[in-house]
Amino acid sequence: MDKAAGLRGRIIAAHGRHYTVEFADGSVRKCFPRGKKAGATVGDHVVVGPQAADEGSIDQILERRNLLYRSDDMRSKQFAANVDQLLIVVAPEPVFSDDLLGRALIAARTAGIEPVIVLNKTDLQDSLPRARAKLASLAGAGVRTIEISALAEDAVRNALLPILKGKCSLLLGQSGMGKSTILNALIPDARAHTQEHSLALGTGKHTTTTTRLYHLPDGFGDLIDSPGFQAFGLYHLSPSDIERGFPEFQQGIAHCRFYNCTHRHEPGCGVLAALEQGSIPPERHELYKRILAENEAQGRY
Repeated sequence: MDKAAGLRGRIIAAHGRHYTVEFADGSVRKCFPRGKKAGATVGDHVVVGPQAADEGSIDQILERRNLLYRSDDMRSKQFAANVDQLLIVVAPEPVFSDDLLGRALIAARTAGIEPVIVLNKTDLQDSLPRARAKLASLAGAGVRTIEISALAEDAVRNALLPILKGKCSLLLGQSGMGKSTILNALIPDARAHTQEHSLALGTGKHTTTTTRLYHLPDGFGDLIDSPGFQAFGLYHLSPSDIERGFPEFQQGIAHCRFYNCTHRHEPGCGVLAALEQGSIPPERHELYKRILAENEAQGRY
C-alpha cells in the first residue's frame, strides 16, 4: 500500500483532526486532511494519498448520500455520513428528554435518514408506562419504536439484527440510555477491536468522545457508535427544513390559506386547525415553534 496513490477507503473513526481509514483489504491507516481543511466524518468514502509508511493524507471526500449533524450558535458537530437509519436510544431511567428526542428526529428526517426509536431498559417495570406515554405523541409522526432490555443479549440481537441487515445504522442517544450495552450485545468484540486499532494507530484508549464504525458479525451491516449528547441544536436548518421534520403537519399544510404560512398565528392555517382538533399533539407544535424561534433569534433566516 506504500507505493499506491489515490487509494479509496472509508473513514471508520474520527479522533480530532485525524481519522482511521479502512481499505478494501481490511487494513487501516491513520490519515490527516490535506492542508487546513477538515470536514471529513465517519462513514465518508475518501481518496487517500500516501504520506508515510503508516500514514496517509485525505485528498478527496467522495460524494455523500447524506450527512447528519447538529449545530448551535458556536459550531456544527458532524455525526456521520452515508447513513441509512438512525437508532435513537431512550430509556425510562434516567428520564429522557422529549425535546432532544424530537430534535434528533427532525435532523434525521431532513437528512433523508429513517429514524427508529429504541426504548431500552424495559425491565424497569415501574417507570416503563411513563416512558411509553412520553413516546405516544410521536404516533402521528410515523416513527417506529422497538422495545428491548439490553441486559437480555439474545433478545436484543433478535429484535435489532433484522432491521440492521444490509444497512449502515447510527446509534445515538443521551448519556445513560444504555447505548454501549446495546453495542456490546450486537458486537461482542467491539471494545477489543477499538483497543486494537487505537494501539496500532497510536490514538490512545477508546473513550465515549469518539465516533466509530463497526462491522456487524458475518457481514450483516455496519453500526456507528456516537458519543452521548445533552444538547441538539438545529441552527443549520431553514424554515422549510424544520417543517419537513414534522411529518404529522403535512396533511394540515395542504389546507393552509397562505403559501408562506409559518403555522404559528396565521388565519386559515391547516396546521393550527389540526392542532385545535387534536390531530397534532400540543407538545410537538411547541417544539416546532421553539426551534423556529431559536433560529430566528440567531438571524439565520
